[in-house]
Amino acid sequence: MVKHILVLGASGYIGSQLVPLLAQKGHHVTATGRNVKQLEKQPWSKNKNIDIIQLTLSSDTDLTETLKGVDVVYFLVHGMSHGHDFVNVELNIAKNFSQYLKKSTVKQLIYLGSLQPTKAHSEHFIARKQTGDILRSSQTTVIELRAGIIVGPGSAAFEVMRDFVFHLPLLITPKWINSHNSPIALENILYYLTELLSFTPQEHQIMDVAGPKLMTYQQQIQVIAKLTKQKVIIVPLSLLTPKIASYWFKIITSVPTNIAKALVSGLQYDLTANAKQLQDLIPQKLLSFEEAVSNTLKNEINIIDTQTWGVDGDARSRWQPSYGYYAKQAGYTLKTEISSASLWQQIQLIGTEQGYFFANILWRIRELMDCAVGGDALKRYRRHPKTLSLGDTIDSWKVIALKEQHVLSLLLGMKAPGLGRLEFIIEDKGDYRLLDIRAWWHPAGFSGLLYWYALMPAHLFIFKGMAKAIQKKCRHNKTQIN
Repeated sequence: MVKHILVLGASGYIGSQLVPLLAQKGHHVTATGRNVKQLEKQPWSKNKNIDIIQLTLSSDTDLTETLKGVDVVYFLVHGMSHGHDFVNVELNIAKNFSQYLKKSTVKQLIYLGSLQPTKAHSEHFIARKQTGDILRSSQTTVIELRAGIIVGPGSAAFEVMRDFVFHLPLLITPKWINSHNSPIALENILYYLTELLSFTPQEHQIMDVAGPKLMTYQQQIQVIAKLTKQKVIIVPLSLLTPKIASYWFKIITSVPTNIAKALVSGLQYDLTANAKQLQDLIPQKLLSFEEAVSNTLKNEINIIDTQTWGVDGDARSRWQPSYGYYAKQAGYTLKTEISSASLWQQIQLIGTEQGYFFANILWRIRELMDCAVGGDALKRYRRHPKTLSLGDTIDSWKVIALKEQHVLSLLLGMKAPGLGRLEFIIEDKGDYRLLDIRAWWHPAGFSGLLYWYALMPAHLFIFKGMAKAIQKKCRHNKTQIN
């Protein structure tokens, strides 16, 4: 039976993988997210069975029209990216949504929550549990799946472990390295979520989700190291508290800081699960942790943001298992009255006689360094002096993404321990424009991490200067015309 399904959090880790699977089964899917542009980047965005809408689940959002005609809701949102206030944000979202659920004709809600330890003071676990309680108060039948670590590209806990394996030869950890949990493969959790549509329980259900084996974080890290042929020495320290570890995480991992901090506080607890009820209801072969990691490393190039990296053959060929799903990034955003057309015209002149707009001596020094180690950054090349096209080469850079008056993304061609790009984004806000110039970097091992931090101060200085130089040049050109 074809159903109208609303997926809340469609741009997230699970949601972005679930939406196309539901559409493939013939269901009509409404995919929502706070950033509609991010949803439009997804390879499934043009699917005829999928509608994309921007939705901010705040207390003043009217959800009446959004819920009209919906049969099933997947509630996949969380508030961890909001920082220290994420619990209030998360619970307020649930309360507001629950109020509109009461007035809707939605028959079923499927909520992906978190496994709950026996005793925990972690805000992350408390928020996940209370969110489920609030959703059940709507009187719509709720199926809550409680999961721990999900193994796949983009899973925050998995990416933290992967970053640690590749970025640190010596891994100093808190004692929670020996806490237990039940990791499950992305494929398995997606199968559970899609197959739940075949069931229409008359009362609320809460079921644990678990993989085939209970494992410590240390065992999981060792498996990742073995499969990627990395040597890792693990030294647990009782003095390394979760708070101190959160700062350590910020330096080592590229997982968004707020999400990493929220996760750290919960890693100290054992997360055991009794998944018999769910497995009896929806039998399937559960992949081992080794199989799940192998599949992730093998297939992640097809799951990463294809509109940013995957559409370019050079980027795909240079991708390595050591590159985590999330990239390091540093940049500068300028608010300006200059039109998008003028900014775009100026940005396209990068690499011409005016160089890189600002601090050209620093760009030249970096090119000389590349030349010294066998690179060809000193070769000057542009196909057209005033405009750019996808695939164009600008000195050592390659145009890998281009959208008129909006996005220019350049792939780094100089020799460096990692994969990087330089991105210019123009956002038209009506009364003003935002010009964002930003470097994105996937470090290759410990040397790639050192390289990033060594250059980050220069990046911040240069990008601010570039943005202001572009603005100044646009104003000058306007004066010349007038």
